[in-house]
Amino acid sequence: MKKDFEPVEARVNAKINIGLQIVRKRPDGYHDLQTVFYPTDFFTDFLRISPSAQEIVFKMESVEDLGDADNNLCVKAFRLLQKDFGISNVEIFLRKGIPSGAGLGGGSADAAFTLRMLRDIFQLSFSEEKMVEYALQLGSDVPFFLYNKPVYATGRGEVLAPIDLDLSSYRLKIVKPDIHISTKEAYAGVTPHESDIFLPEILKNSPKDWRNLVVNDFEESLFKKIPALKTVKEALYHEGALYASMSGSGSAFFGVFGE
Repeated sequence: MKKDFEPVEARVNAKINIGLQIVRKRPDGYHDLQTVFYPTDFFTDFLRISPSAQEIVFKMESVEDLGDADNNLCVKAFRLLQKDFGISNVEIFLRKGIPSGAGLGGGSADAAFTLRMLRDIFQLSFSEEKMVEYALQLGSDVPFFLYNKPVYATGRGEVLAPIDLDLSSYRLKIVKPDIHISTKEAYAGVTPHESDIFLPEILKNSPKDWRNLVVNDFEESLFKKIPALKTVKEALYHEGALYASMSGSGSAFFGVFGE
């Protein structure tokens, strides 16, 4: 396995959830959900992978304390491929621009980009199906970032179906309040329920028609628990957003504005 290669760099994008319905709790402890993942570069991370003569080296620049290197998903992605293919050690440098605890998928995106970059660097021969299998070991929404196009997601977020959704003629604004919401905390307040709304059909309409139809099930309980979150959403509408919502389990909110 080659040890020398030119450093490879990438700008890593985030995602937003347009609508999020928690359908049921599964026997494995996860929840079945329905959502639309939409990629956005409003916030981005910078990722560089270089050769290393030492053990794997992980360096990160971030204004947030994101824990030790061994728990970083980039390192975990490397370990998965090293275990199966014996790839040589690398240095991974990550500059965080995507806020954590925001529902924007920053860690998942870093993991997916790391998998793809390592596969290309070391010219590993395995299928897209195998790539998704690796991605799922790292997180439920990591497979989305391998695809990185608008999708309707079901299951625990890993069953992806492409949809025709293009917001490029609109302006997207994302606001991340100084509030951290754990996934466990978000799910604790939600009562799963079947939905009679099929998101891909609703999203064919203009964003101005989404307001009373496209909901994020986490909002109701979190707004009661943390009223400041509701204020963030209301501020986006006050600014003129056609549609505003929390992304994922929060705490980031996005607004879709006209041209």
